[in-house]
Amino acid sequence: MDKIIRKSLLYKSGVEYGDYTINHVIGCSHGCNFPCYAFMLSKRFGRVKSYEEWIKPKIVSNALELLDKEIPKLKDKIHFVHLSFMTDPFMIGYPEVVKLSLEIIKKLNKNGIKVTTLTKGLYPDELLDKTNYDTGNEYGITLVSLDENFKRIYEPHSSNYRDRIESLKKLHNAGLKTWVSIEPYPTPNIVNQDLRDILNEISFVDKIVFGRLNYNKKVSEYLWYKEFYNYCTDVVIKFCEQHNIEYHIKEGTITEDAPYILEGYKKDTQKLFYTNKKVAIK
Repeated sequence: MDKIIRKSLLYKSGVEYGDYTINHVIGCSHGCNFPCYAFMLSKRFGRVKSYEEWIKPKIVSNALELLDKEIPKLKDKIHFVHLSFMTDPFMIGYPEVVKLSLEIIKKLNKNGIKVTTLTKGLYPDELLDKTNYDTGNEYGITLVSLDENFKRIYEPHSSNYRDRIESLKKLHNAGLKTWVSIEPYPTPNIVNQDLRDILNEISFVDKIVFGRLNYNKKVSEYLWYKEFYNYCTDVVIKFCEQHNIEYHIKEGTITEDAPYILEGYKKDTQKLFYTNKKVAIK
């Protein structure tokens, strides 16, 4: 695996539910095609030149040394550190990344810093060791479908959905905090599925983050996409309230300007969104 040297590692994130974050890898082997915001941003700023380069990640070889210098300076300002917004800390096929992610979490925890994680990979059993890893950490997966055919197109090299859920459930069963990011959630013309099926699979988690799919023209090709995301948001909130799950709806997911479904259609919303497989045209 290729390596790079960086001058700094810990920084304050601008993500709405983030605090400090670490991106100890450039690139991601999962190669998501939603499209991937991290890839688009990295290409724009010249960190990578192509998709082919992006899916061959480079590890920051001096990450632990940087942390030894930065933690004492920033420790009092940090509420928690997230791994990661610009890469995947437990990506499939790269044990070097998994090993370094574990070392980073361990080092942060030993300095009294809580860690949150998000992955489309699989969680290693090492995290079950409560002597080395803080029980206050929060471990998350991204899950926007249960359809493996959809995954092969949009998340081609990530873990299988079923394995991903079971990996997270193992941490939950050990008494650790878990969460799921249902983002970027696709419209029915991309994959026709019932959001409630996904929610029922992850009813054990402590928190759910829900957000729409951006930067994909297929979303706006779906006539009722604004109404669809409003409806899905309502489904997520009601589900979380019923199951006593914390939730966060990403900015821009709810739209006030959603003219195509009148109040009287609400009772038919389920059929409208999930049985109409045709792409709507204005």
